[in-house]
Amino acid sequence: MYVGTLSFDLLLGDVRSLKEKRSVVRPIVAELQRKYAVSAAEVDHMNLHRRAVIALAMVSGDAGHLSDVLDRCERLVAGRPEVELLSVRRRFHGEDD
Repeated sequence: MYVGTLSFDLLLGDVRSLKEKRSVVRPIVAELQRKYAVSAAEVDHMNLHRRAVIALAMVSGDAGHLSDVLDRCERLVAGRPEVELLSVRRRFHGEDD
């Protein structure tokens, strides 16, 4: 069994309120969950309207499949024009951990 996690530190574009922030962050989280069947949520900077951290996790029996899905999730977030991806943290836990 393999567990992979990604954490995205995001700078949001022209967002002036927490309500506007939610309208940007929620669709990203929902799309990650829907397209890739991962667990995803906003996990940090909840009170800052121009910053967000979205984290996701996935469990798989195949390390190659897990790596492929994490790559696709990263490309999806990086390709969103309304956010700037400041950093990505990837963790991979295998059977040896």
